[in-house]
Amino acid sequence: MRLKYLQGVRRLVVKVGSAVITAADGLNRQVIDNLSAELSRFMRQGYEVVLVSSGAIACGRRKMGFHGRSLPEKQALAAIGQSGLIEAYEEAFERYGQKVAQILLTRQDLESRQRFLNARNTLKVLFTWKVLPIVNENDTVAIEEIQFGDNDTLAALTVNLVEADLLVCLSDVDALYDQDPRLSPRARPLTLVEKIDRRIVEMAGDRPGRLGRGGMGTKIKAAQMVTSAGVPMVIAGGRIPGILERIFAGEEVGTFFVPSGRKLSSRRYWIAYNLKPTGAIIIDAGAKKALVKDGASLLPVGVKAVEGNFPRGACVECLDEEGRRVAIGLSNYSAAEIRRIIGCRSPEVCRLMGAQAPPEIIHRDNLVLAEE
Repeated sequence: MRLKYLQGVRRLVVKVGSAVITAADGLNRQVIDNLSAELSRFMRQGYEVVLVSSGAIACGRRKMGFHGRSLPEKQALAAIGQSGLIEAYEEAFERYGQKVAQILLTRQDLESRQRFLNARNTLKVLFTWKVLPIVNENDTVAIEEIQFGDNDTLAALTVNLVEADLLVCLSDVDALYDQDPRLSPRARPLTLVEKIDRRIVEMAGDRPGRLGRGGMGTKIKAAQMVTSAGVPMVIAGGRIPGILERIFAGEEVGTFFVPSGRKLSSRRYWIAYNLKPTGAIIIDAGAKKALVKDGASLLPVGVKAVEGNFPRGACVECLDEEGRRVAIGLSNYSAAEIRRIIGCRSPEVCRLMGAQAPPEIIHRDNLVLAEE
């Protein structure tokens, strides 16, 4: 089954975690060299690759000899470590004749549609020039409100940013197990996940990795994101030499996540996963049915209430009367304007807001259902 999804892959995102590329005395140069050699071979074969690499804070900790507790300390450690991290990659890739570029992102860069498109255009040029982008979160300036939280999420967002065909997460744990292998010797790996249900989420748990902020739980979240866009994902051991070749040969290494039959467009993926809601619209049962069953836009007549104080164009949640999320989307109206037209039909909306006012609060093209 794997080969069916891998045969058409031409652009891939490879994420490598801190625990994979660091050792007790600093960066694990052998692992970095193995990874650089393999990715360089893929580039020569015509693949377009983005490497999402953790390790800046961990590298800074090794250099300074202490952990760092506060956010400013972690930001300073990232500044110290990032230069060493990219230097190690440059040296390793240079041995194989492969040029690399560094791209540091915050969530704000991908929330802003213009900055998102600017980043996409830059990456497209790098692909044209046969340069391998190395992406990391800009930890030096990222405060809690604009952090991705972990590089698994960043990798999943990068898949949409570059319109990749595959995400490979290289971890110190070589697969998803039915139990935590660090705690149970009876744990067994899953080689294939066709649907991410509650059972799979519970298997992942929320225990973080040795050095990074993520863990298996964040990888499952990333898998939910990319498979919803029709993109497969693999979790595999990052220290295994030739792991990518083995994956592309169809070997049952790691855990393969089958993509969903339904595929979110790039724009709707951006709405669903890049944006944070700044308010909520409470809708009645009729509006819920129109959104979920009929694929309709959200009209004022189906709105019961508004929560928050957001401007036009803001990302908002649509909640049913029990508070469950039905959808997320971009509002044509501010919170104050919606309060003026709650329950109104289209002619009344035009009378209150002007003849050119849009009839819908959220157009269906700017709306993503919670179940998608």
